[in-house]
Amino acid sequence: MDNKLIFLVDMQSFYASVEKSANPKLQDHPVVVAGDPERRSGIILAACPIAKQYDVETAEALWQAQQKCPDLIIVRPRMKLYIELSYQITQILERFTDQVEVFSVDEQFLDLTGTERLFGDRYTVAHNIQDEIQEELGVYARVGIGPNKVLAKIACDAFAKKNEQGIFELTHHHMKDTMWKLPVGKMFGVGSRMEKHFSRMGIQTIGDLANYPVQYLKKRWGINGEVLSNIANGIDYSPVSTQTHNGQKAVGHHMTLPRDYETLEDIKIVLLELSEEVAKRARAKNYRGHTLSLGLRGANVNDPTGFHRQIKLTSPTNYGMDLFHAALQLLNKHWDGLPVRSVGVTLSQLQSADVYQLSLFNPSVEKDQLSKAMDDIRKKFGQTAIVRASSLQEAGQVFDRAQKIGGHYK
Repeated sequence: MDNKLIFLVDMQSFYASVEKSANPKLQDHPVVVAGDPERRSGIILAACPIAKQYDVETAEALWQAQQKCPDLIIVRPRMKLYIELSYQITQILERFTDQVEVFSVDEQFLDLTGTERLFGDRYTVAHNIQDEIQEELGVYARVGIGPNKVLAKIACDAFAKKNEQGIFELTHHHMKDTMWKLPVGKMFGVGSRMEKHFSRMGIQTIGDLANYPVQYLKKRWGINGEVLSNIANGIDYSPVSTQTHNGQKAVGHHMTLPRDYETLEDIKIVLLELSEEVAKRARAKNYRGHTLSLGLRGANVNDPTGFHRQIKLTSPTNYGMDLFHAALQLLNKHWDGLPVRSVGVTLSQLQSADVYQLSLFNPSVEKDQLSKAMDDIRKKFGQTAIVRASSLQEAGQVFDRAQKIGGHYK
């Protein structure tokens, strides 16, 4: 395990860095990339280091950031550009190894084991990676180094980001003097809710968690308890894989609504659109699914309402109306009638679309033909070339969504 050489390469304030690189006039100003506050997506997606000096944080509301820094320059996200640059970063990293795993749009793992004779020692390679990304794309990269992915990730998040060189190596030999002293909330895999659970158990640091009897963690949280114990002890057997995003377990789509949806008719419109979108994505990946999940979140953030339920489908499908009818069944059964802020639909228990059971009572061939015709029209003429009539109503979001990637404008 200690013989591996794993890097996590993370782009500093990626979206903001891309915007500053594209517009040099922004270089010396506090810049954030944020959504549209008029459509209730005014959340900070990325803040440059200058903005962070004013305590502006990622994921906070735009109005809060503006109170902290009145001179804040706000740039609307350009997701298509960020995705293109992320792919270019992957190509740069592949000059050093063919084992590159895309972890997110701005983070990528590399397995550089055995490459020392080709490219030099680990710090030389890390500096070269930083230099090439900076010179070609104008983006600054931080590098976490470790014997596995977990330690490389923690090395980057907890230490390299605060290191002047932007490089830090974390090994089993010195993690007790570094990683174990960190608050448990800083550990990869521990969210705010889990941190509160740990605090009530007297677990304040990562070291506390590492030394807590694993059998008690397993008794309370099952296999996840053991996984968290392993992370705290720097144990991770998962390899860097170029196939990480292959073999999906689910296909879904979630939408934060531009206003509170208060009537069943309005919610049904967006529910149909989401069902069609999920079905289209499943067909594009050649999947059918056995289980449909619906999640609704209420409009009151301080006292959230809503539900997340699933239903077993009568047969595996990737047909939009099948998903809609199942989602509508869940909506009618579980919605409390209160205003809705966001809706999500997910198709899971996936299988290949090439194999399915024909039924006398389910016109699957006709559904496939209709779906294919709709997909072909959209591929040729655009996503809004053919839409449901209900999407023409005020509650419909399909035309606005067609202008976005990942929930943000292209």
